[in-house]
Amino acid sequence: MLLWVLFLILILTSGSHCSLPPAPPFRMQRHVDAIFTTNYRKLLSQLYARKVIQDIMNKQGERIQEQRARLSRQEDSMWTEDKQMTLESILQGFPRMKPSADA
Repeated sequence: MLLWVLFLILILTSGSHCSLPPAPPFRMQRHVDAIFTTNYRKLLSQLYARKVIQDIMNKQGERIQEQRARLSRQEDSMWTEDKQMTLESILQGFPRMKPSADA
């Protein structure tokens, strides 16, 4: 009987030294995957937000350029109208020359 006890002790102690280290529990692997997924989603959402902001800024820039072009066209037309009115008023100020008999 003593021999069986020694044999059992020998098997139990030698088995623990020869085996591979235990693999990390499945739960820990899932935790690491969750951390990666969370960080990856955060990164994607930041990139998407940055793209949306750039699109908004580009649209605002286009609107500003359109407004500037519209204002410059309006100023040009106002300037043309003012020049024409000024020229007409100058011409109206001159007396009309009638052909004289002396000439």
